[in-house]
Amino acid sequence: ILAARAGKKDVHAGELIMADVDLVLGNDITAPVAIGEFAKFGRDDVFDRGKIALVPDHFTPNKDVKAAEQCACMRRFAESQNIENYFEVGHDCGIEHALLPEKGLVTAGDLVIGADSHTCTYGALGAFSTGIGSTDMASAMAAGKTWFRVPEAIRVELTGEFRRYVSGKDLILHLIGLIGVDGARYQSLEFTGPGVAALSMDDRFTVANMAIEAGAKNGIFPVDEKCLEYLRAHGAKTPKIYEADPDAEYVRTIRIDLSGLKPTVAFPHLPENTREIDSVGDIKIDQVVI
Repeated sequence: ILAARAGKKDVHAGELIMADVDLVLGNDITAPVAIGEFAKFGRDDVFDRGKIALVPDHFTPNKDVKAAEQCACMRRFAESQNIENYFEVGHDCGIEHALLPEKGLVTAGDLVIGADSHTCTYGALGAFSTGIGSTDMASAMAAGKTWFRVPEAIRVELTGEFRRYVSGKDLILHLIGLIGVDGARYQSLEFTGPGVAALSMDDRFTVANMAIEAGAKNGIFPVDEKCLEYLRAHGAKTPKIYEADPDAEYVRTIRIDLSGLKPTVAFPHLPENTREIDSVGDIKIDQVVI
């Protein structure tokens, strides 16, 4: 995907490239900073008003005047630039990383960047998606491209299928518990193997979403019929499917039998502090927030 967007035949781990982006995402925390930086580029217009998505989902409903000002800044920019994919609160809004796939804005083979660390979510659809900083978001809105260091890859081979009450969240917490919060630092987590077929799309979104919690640059799943069915159902544009070559190089391979996983939770203060539910014991709950 990176090679295609960089206009190259191939790329290699560690290589620095400039690549065209298919979608640039910002929210009401990160976009206002990017908007301020965008003004310094001396451009009147964004590179493509159909390839930018702005979602107010962190400070909405606004908790105070400062939060309201963040959202107002993004709203004014969206209106002045005629941004096609601006999702106003109370109308067509939601959590950004659930909203974009549901609206069909991401498809297999896309290169997506977002000023939010969990932008890696869209790897569930076979896209290369990753989080970037607000200044990188600004430059991408102006130029339609950004720079990358091509990551090394970790192969996560899945076999078996979940037992009752076990889900994608348990899988990714188990993996983070195995390798730690920096175990995949600036590497690509490539999920593969026969066990992938047993994962629902919700499971895959959850796993890819939390790739960053292991330090990964991105997480990515193969594009199978279940994925294609999701893309069709949500009106996504025509997918472009990329698969690993038989001689693909990996820095390591991690094998996980899904049938051996149990419901898993993370204790304070890091996601790597995981425990299976039967070792947790009784814990008094004071408050639950959904």
